[in-house]
Amino acid sequence: MKFVNSYKEKLKKYNDEHKLKYYIDTMGCQMNENDSLKYAGIFESMGFEKGDENNSNVYLFNTCCVRENAENTLFGRLGMLKKRKINNEEVYIAIVGCMTQQEHILEKIKKSYRFVDIVLGTSCMSIFPEKLYKAIIEGERKVEYIDMSNSLEEEVPIKYEDKYKASVSIIYGCNNFCSYCIVPYVRGRERSRKPEDIISDIKKLAKEGYKEIMLLGQNVNSYGNDFKEKYTFPMLLQDIEKIDGIEIIRFMSPHPKDFKDDLIEVIKNSSKIARQIHLPLQSGNTEILKKMNRKYTKEEYISLALKLKEIPDVSLSTDIIVGFPNETEQQFEDTLDVVKKVEFDQIYMFIYSKRNGTVAAKMEDEITYEQKVDRLERLKKLYEETLPKLNARMVGKTYKLIVEGKSKNNDKLYTGRTSQNKVVIFEADDSYIGKVVNVKIDSEHLWYLKGTIEK
Repeated sequence: MKFVNSYKEKLKKYNDEHKLKYYIDTMGCQMNENDSLKYAGIFESMGFEKGDENNSNVYLFNTCCVRENAENTLFGRLGMLKKRKINNEEVYIAIVGCMTQQEHILEKIKKSYRFVDIVLGTSCMSIFPEKLYKAIIEGERKVEYIDMSNSLEEEVPIKYEDKYKASVSIIYGCNNFCSYCIVPYVRGRERSRKPEDIISDIKKLAKEGYKEIMLLGQNVNSYGNDFKEKYTFPMLLQDIEKIDGIEIIRFMSPHPKDFKDDLIEVIKNSSKIARQIHLPLQSGNTEILKKMNRKYTKEEYISLALKLKEIPDVSLSTDIIVGFPNETEQQFEDTLDVVKKVEFDQIYMFIYSKRNGTVAAKMEDEITYEQKVDRLERLKKLYEETLPKLNARMVGKTYKLIVEGKSKNNDKLYTGRTSQNKVVIFEADDSYIGKVVNVKIDSEHLWYLKGTIEK
């Protein structure tokens, strides 16, 4: 479905005179971040100027219901805007994203946050200009549940903040129903974008000077499973690699159960696909994995990880949940065992938190919070003990990377990321920004590497 909306033009005419400002507060995953870039594109196509959290007219909260305390974060921020609404300032509030697909959230907003102007769920961008127009011009304030649409919105305006790296969504929704995860209930079932639409988007980005592309989806290697004619994720990667100007291709997140040999071969033979693979583990214990509905065993995961590590210079990152309901000490030790065997370059680690509406939320849990924190600290310690050895393997080698800009901590140094997603700092000047260079690694420093540009 092409993004076309007559209200967009009406608001643009209104803003020719009023010059309203917008501010977007994004919570959650990279899919949400990509959606926020689209909302920013919609705002600017309607003549809005980007403001900040203190001086804007329209505040859009793009919500997440996966992370812990997400609800408290949202309602706390809404409370800070209440005074401006009471004082009749020209302020409008919109809430979008995953959290609004939950009925208890809608009821709470209706009851306690009546000053909110717009509430929309996922897959509702096409009606946002209409809802915003009615709020601003007609004074309509309406909190309503908008069911998820199975159609895909194409040609949505998008405003990237980075000049050289861009994210492109390739598949929406999820069919996996992991027992701890709310995503399938708030993002819907898997819907793959047409390959021609994805390729068209990336070709446009390449012409605009973008060099690195991140392909996004809740489960990217399920891409194409809903097509009548065979067209798979590995096939999409091969077609993207042919696009001139694109130097680095990344993707997130794949599911281990769908990581087949044809995908491994495409990565192995590619000169553009990044050598950093995100492979979510969640737990290293087969019984816990079964309770999580992950559909692979500890042994199958290790086998896949070691097969991927046969690709030269590849690095693996992962997600791990500690303290899943009634996880025993021995089951947690299995997770540590996998971390020792695989040697991850990056671990996103979380303490399990209950999500209402999921299967795991109904499970009894006798593990204390103190036990969970202790396990998280032990996992963190093991990871940090492993990292220097992995970094040391890169010293003396040369890696291609994009110069992203000046270091945040030293304006005489510049930064970039290797194909393995390692931060490198090096001497350069502004003329290098946006260029692809070869950097030889001189030393490792746990969370970053130091290097020298090879002339």
